[in-house]
Amino acid sequence: MPSIRIGAVQYKMKPISSFEQFAEQAESHVQVGADFGAKFLLFPELFTTQLLSITPDRDPLRAIRSLDAYTEAYIELFTRLAKEHSMYIIAGTHVGSLETRPGLYNAAYLFAPDGSRQVQEKVHLTPTEKSDWKLDAGDVFRVFETEYGKIAIVICYDIEFPEAVSTVVQKGAELLFCPSCTDDEQGFHRVRFTSHARTIEHQVSVAVTGTVGYLPNVRYMESNVGQAAILVPCDVPFPPQGIVNQGIKNEEMVIFGDVDLSTLREIRENGSVRPWHDRRPDVYGK
Repeated sequence: MPSIRIGAVQYKMKPISSFEQFAEQAESHVQVGADFGAKFLLFPELFTTQLLSITPDRDPLRAIRSLDAYTEAYIELFTRLAKEHSMYIIAGTHVGSLETRPGLYNAAYLFAPDGSRQVQEKVHLTPTEKSDWKLDAGDVFRVFETEYGKIAIVICYDIEFPEAVSTVVQKGAELLFCPSCTDDEQGFHRVRFTSHARTIEHQVSVAVTGTVGYLPNVRYMESNVGQAAILVPCDVPFPPQGIVNQGIKNEEMVIFGDVDLSTLREIRENGSVRPWHDRRPDVYGK
């Protein structure tokens, strides 16, 4: 199997005055992804909160619930872009209602070239998401079939739980996408370091990205620390630090990296070490 090119967007959060401005900014990044031949393009978690700057409301609960008014337009935009560019787009996450269940979720959408879409709700919610936004949590980790193999979306805080990634890897996922949004260096490094750990433990690839910039009139989005990276296990023939490519921290840009699934599978079976095969569930928990 040839290498798969993955793109990841460091999306700049800046005030806008219309949905059309949001669409123009998003579409420009998708065009770059298409120009560079990306098969998958990842946007960050909560990047649609940029839309809250159109009509600012400093009440966090009221503001986040108003975001659902843009759900239909968001879906229409990325459905069109995925079809036009024959690309799988993991369109970050968006807070809104779902067609399949009641409640309000921080959910990632996978838009496919054939016009279909699938959803992964965030399972582990942060204190802000639970207490201030009063969001509902997902209760399942899904694996999605694509023409390039099985993938999973593990949203920000979810990547910090090894059990979450074990669940999707047991179901066959080899490419993991982690849309993230962190507002300080500590949060950024929690997600980044655990993304590295998940590649080593499970011998998979993780693409991670985050928001950059700031929204001075949107509560909890006043600060963003982000850097995209395409990560692989630390084993020959991959780079020693397990980084295929990474962006310039806190700059708006799109990065790309090629991941060879056949090499991933080879090191899982015959690598220097085989963490996925050498697990000892008979010992853990004793």
